Order: sequence, then C-alpha cells, then structure tokens
Amino acid sequence: MQKTLLLTGASRGIGHATVKRFSREGWRVLTCSRQPHDPACPWPDGERNHIQLNLSDPADTINAVELIRERLDGLLHGLVNNAGISPKGPNGERLNTFTTDIMDWGKVFHVNFFASVVLARGLREELAAAKGSVVNVTSIAGSRVHPFAGAAYATSKAALAALTREMAHDFGPLGVRVNAIAPGEVETSILSPGTEKIVEGLPMQRLGQPSEVADVIYYLCSDQSSYVTGTEIEINGGQHV
Repeated sequence: MQKTLLLTGASRGIGHATVKRFSREGWRVLTCSRQPHDPACPWPDGERNHIQLNLSDPADTINAVELIRERLDGLLHGLVNNAGISPKGPNGERLNTFTTDIMDWGKVFHVNFFASVVLARGLREELAAAKGSVVNVTSIAGSRVHPFAGAAYATSKAALAALTREMAHDFGPLGVRVNAIAPGEVETSILSPGTEKIVEGLPMQRLGQPSEVADVIYYLCSDQSSYVTGTEIEINGGQHV
C-alpha cells in the first residue's frame, strides 16, 4: 500500500528536498504552500496533489483541513510541518523584540506554530488510522539568540519545540509519534549575508544540504524510528556544541 505524506512549505529548500526524498521512496506527497504549484517541480502528480493554502490566515488553515481530509482516503502516514516565515527589516536586518511589528508577531506564530496545531488536531483520526508520524521543523534559533533569525521567528520555533513534547504525550496513545528536527545553517536560497562567518566556526566547517535534512525527516517517518517520539534532533554540523 502506498503511504501518504502531507508537507507544508514545499516550494523551496528543505521542503523541496523532502518531497523528492519521499517521492523517491514511493510515497504519495500532498503539498501545501501559499504559492500555486510550480510546473518545474520534478515530482509526480505535483499539481494534482498540491493545496494552495495561506497558513498565516487561521480561517483558511481551518477550512483547508476538510479539503485535505477528502484527499486522504482515511490514512495519513506522515505530517511534516515545515512552513516558516521570518520577517526582516527594510534592509534585510534582523528584527528584535523592539522592532518587530505587533501584527507580524501574529503572522509568524500563525504560520510557524498554530498551523501545526490546526493540521495535527484536524487530521488526528487519519494519523491514528495509519499509526503515522508527525515531524515539526524547528530551528537552532529556538534555543539561542541567532545573528540573523528574528525574535518572532525564534520564539515561535521554541514554542514549536515545546508543542512537540506536548503532542508526543497526547498522540502517543493513538499510536502516533511526534518529533522535531532543528536545522542549523542549511544551504538554501534564504541564507543571510554573513552566514559564511558562522560556518567557519562550525566543527564540520560547512553548510548543511537540504537533502541531509530530508534524510532525517524520512527516518522519523519510517519504521526505523518506531520507538522514537517526543524528541528534537539537531541537524547543524555541531553548531550546538
């Protein structure tokens, strides 16, 4: 039987690599993002399995749950909450607790935190039926002040790490595992200037690749991690040591 994954934030970087990784393993992948499906994306049935969804809009997210459910045939084997936003200042600078617009705090938390709750709760019957796995994508910025990630982004990712523990506790009796991954400096199109200075100080002295993150996500959704739940795996080349 073909397994099904639901992935938010699929259009670039880690999300893009994750679709390719699961597709290679024969999974059907449903993608959610605020952009329409890009015909250039190299995975099968991409347009048919794409749901255009504004995760910063609570009503849109709640309403999308029924649309997603209709496409699942009662089973959801994996849910990866990958979508995330991190507003910057006019010149691309980091926004701190003083300079982040109050409305932007709400938008960031809706995308980075609340959407994960809405989707997991709304699809819990499908996850339970498949004995599925939830993976929340947090960040190294959730556990320390980062030179580029803003205050709203960092605190939303810290909240998502705490949510992972709570969800693992609540979903465990349903046979559903819930874990998180916390990437560090990964080579994507949204890297900030100056990242190379951070990389020089890493034990592994290189950027991570999106495919390396996707491999860990796949592990957490596979039977190889069947007794792993409630944990956050750091993927950062030793940045945390």
